Amino acid sequence: MARVVLVVPCYNEASRLPADEFVRFRLAQDELRVLFVDDGSTDATREVLAELCARDPARLELLALDRNGGKGEAVRRGVLHALDTGAEWVGYWDADLATPLDELERFCAVLREEPAKDVVFGARVRLLGRRIERKLYRHLYGRAFVTAVSTMLALPIYDTQCGAKLFRGGAELGPVFAEPFLSRWIFDVEILARLAGRYEARGVELADRLVEVPLRRWTDVAGSKITSFDAARAAAELLRIGRVYRGVLAPRRRRRHS
Repeated sequence: MARVVLVVPCYNEASRLPADEFVRFRLAQDELRVLFVDDGSTDATREVLAELCARDPARLELLALDRNGGKGEAVRRGVLHALDTGAEWVGYWDADLATPLDELERFCAVLREEPAKDVVFGARVRLLGRRIERKLYRHLYGRAFVTAVSTMLALPIYDTQCGAKLFRGGAELGPVFAEPFLSRWIFDVEILARLAGRYEARGVELADRLVEVPLRRWTDVAGSKITSFDAARAAAELLRIGRVYRGVLAPRRRRRHS
């Protein structure tokens, strides 16, 4: 496995962080480093993470942010920190391990075996033989949301919001995370819009560089930070993203419908 840094954003996770899972997985991976980003937690998360990282300081690292900026900002700061350390591949993963860590090797296999691919997204696809345990209302909302995103981006993507993603590092990735995101929660959509813009400038289609990997297992872990209010606000934020990135997105939609 190439040198991978996995960014794990954390906010008030002291009571549900599966610390032993991270340690066990890290021990099985020679070139993996886990970067926990404490997003200004108000509970004991920072202390829990500091204790966890002390168990393997060479491979477990804590980046502590002074104030809460939202998941998007925690991921952004973590990715930039990882790139500064020379990471070849950089990913981010939800702290509750709704996506099991062993899925990461499948993501790495894509980048290792397909040099033309730069981005791997986990996709929560309900298929026979898969264990995707997701509440019905979340599944239905998610399908409606991603349909709107797919239309806006002119990209036939299945799942933008799964918290398991991996990127090929290097000079191309840094500018995507250079500026703060408009949204605290649906920043994944902005990542796609920014990637699309950079690829468009080179005459490359985003769909040719991105792969969605259907997860074998995903669990809707209790204690999610997403509320019904956040879900409603996401629609307004999506419209805002569409306006701000319209210079990139409008030509894509025109080509798709021409």
